[in-house]
Amino acid sequence: MIRLENLTKLYGSFVAVDDISLHVPRGVLYGCLGPNGAGKTTTLRMIAGILRPTQGRVLLGGDDVHINPLSAKMRLGFIPDRPSSMTSSPARNSCGSCRIVRQEGDAVERRIAELLEVFELTSWKDELVEAYSHGMRQKLIISSALIHRPECIVVDEPMVGLDPKPRDC
Repeated sequence: MIRLENLTKLYGSFVAVDDISLHVPRGVLYGCLGPNGAGKTTTLRMIAGILRPTQGRVLLGGDDVHINPLSAKMRLGFIPDRPSSMTSSPARNSCGSCRIVRQEGDAVERRIAELLEVFELTSWKDELVEAYSHGMRQKLIISSALIHRPECIVVDEPMVGLDPKPRDC
């Protein structure tokens, strides 16, 4: 499902990620552990297509993230370590992943309502996201990553900002 081939990321002369090759098959849960600065977030951002590798490539279900970005991103749900990318619009409009993968209509509206309910955000759906707590924003970004029912989910720091109840789910 996820294949990294000789993935390298340089920032000037600093090597953030050094020649990683990895295959994570469908259905496998894989975790990356390491100290701060080890390149975990950089690697995950390259998988999500947010950062371009200096060398190597990322394949999601056989699609190269930079050659066929739309096809690759249709397979992926990415949950970043910080929900800072959320817009200030109401939650029901902040689920941008549907626009990225070109999904719309009643089915998407039902899915948004379902996820807002699961994450206990329904009563906040008309509020501006800037009024949300950090944990609420994190739940909204998780919802946003799940709307299109991705084949693969990549999560950076999954528990940051979540209270104990959602962690037990």
